[in-house]
Amino acid sequence: MRYPIGIQDFQKLRELGYAYVDKTALVYKLADSGNYYFLSRPRRFGKSLLLSTFEAYFSGRRDLFEGLAIESLEHKWTKHPILHLDLNTENYRERGSLERRLNNTLLLWEQTYGSFAGETSLALRFEGIVRRACEQAGERVVILVDEYDKPLLQTVDTPELQEEYRNALKAFYSVLKTQDRYIRFAFLTGVTKFGKVSVFSDLNNLNDISMDRRYAALCGITEAEIHANFEQGLHELAEACGMTYDGACDKLRRMYDGYHFGHGTVGVYNPFSLLNTLDRQSFGSYWFETGTPTFLARLLQETDYRLDNLQQEQVSADLLGSVDSMSVNPVPVIYQSGYLTVKGYDEEFKAYTLGFPNDEVGEGFLKYLLPFYSSVGENKADFFIQNFVRDVRQGRPGSFMERLQAMLAGSDYRVAGDMEKYFQNVMYIVFRLMGFYVEVERATSRGRIDVVLQTRDNVCVMELKLDGSAAEALRQIGERGYAAPFAAGRRRVWRIGVAFSSATRGISEWLVE
Repeated sequence: MRYPIGIQDFQKLRELGYAYVDKTALVYKLADSGNYYFLSRPRRFGKSLLLSTFEAYFSGRRDLFEGLAIESLEHKWTKHPILHLDLNTENYRERGSLERRLNNTLLLWEQTYGSFAGETSLALRFEGIVRRACEQAGERVVILVDEYDKPLLQTVDTPELQEEYRNALKAFYSVLKTQDRYIRFAFLTGVTKFGKVSVFSDLNNLNDISMDRRYAALCGITEAEIHANFEQGLHELAEACGMTYDGACDKLRRMYDGYHFGHGTVGVYNPFSLLNTLDRQSFGSYWFETGTPTFLARLLQETDYRLDNLQQEQVSADLLGSVDSMSVNPVPVIYQSGYLTVKGYDEEFKAYTLGFPNDEVGEGFLKYLLPFYSSVGENKADFFIQNFVRDVRQGRPGSFMERLQAMLAGSDYRVAGDMEKYFQNVMYIVFRLMGFYVEVERATSRGRIDVVLQTRDNVCVMELKLDGSAAEALRQIGERGYAAPFAAGRRRVWRIGVAFSSATRGISEWLVE
């Protein structure tokens, strides 16, 4: 089987015989029931391939859809003029890059549809092209915009340049409203929804289907689709990894499933990681390794965000739909970028509960964040966590604490905002990452233990104090009986009291019993 990894052109995919998970029934439904759409999905989720599918469909290419669901649904196969704008291929941190990208695209369209001397701005040129394309073809125009928000995302940390881009896009996208009589269909995709851009604030005819349960599986692959299309690949994966079929399916689910785009919607797998796993017959962090924007980590730091909330964050439906408030709340853009997903919904308060979608994202994101909060160098998180885990497994609490103290000692310059929250964030990252290898607990009926690390032979019960003493922390473990639930077993139980100092910005002392 030929897996379509990195294939974003529908014609190429079909003509060269790559596997295709049939989404064309939804393509037809969208085209038949509406005219203007917006879809937000994380990177590498198939947005570009979806737009290419629309392009083939509205180009009347019936031959490319042979054997697919849409073949029996569509009978006319009308050919429309297509205006496809792709904003992927540019570095928008350079001033003038957006104008250069738009101008280059307009010049290509003008070679086909002509130009007029009075069209002196980018918006006027776009407006004229839409009108002439419709008049020349005798059919209304289809407009497809891929990654409309990339110029805005790349300039999140450059407000002046981003505002310049906002104004340019406001005028450019206004053509979708002023030229409605000439437009048959428009579909815009992106990672985020910037509510202040005119395409959303002015275009009341734009239908945002990002959290519409009817189209939750428009991008991504459901479990049912995996078994319908890749059953042979599942068996090959299991054999290559020395696993049972059920074991391989379970690991695929834990690693790559779990995306829910709305309350009660079908779960979808990350298509990029899934297809790479089946193709290479090996599990890996394929999606995460394609790159995480630095500005996400900076946003978390600048807003003094408590990282343990990432496991169970609650936000209103209105806040989740826009990233304009990310200067005070980084959660919407982190959700829309694919690092959080919907876990639950409170109907009474209209609030979503968010969390990591799967192990690939949870582990990968925390490893990525560790260098931003500690002295651990980039790409060194695995090495540090492995050593921590070995210390616990081999019953070496002293070595564990020395390693933790050294890690914090070199990161004082990274401490910003609330000191206690900073230490909480560092500890959360370290122990949450360890939780992928050892069992980590935090709560008992008699109180809240800061950390419990469990392996087959050892248990470490830890209490952490800011500007207190290690002795005080140890007394609390004893007085509240934190270690009691583990005393009856055969494992060795270590009680560790840890004191953090806001003056030295590190661990001042620890005691082990």
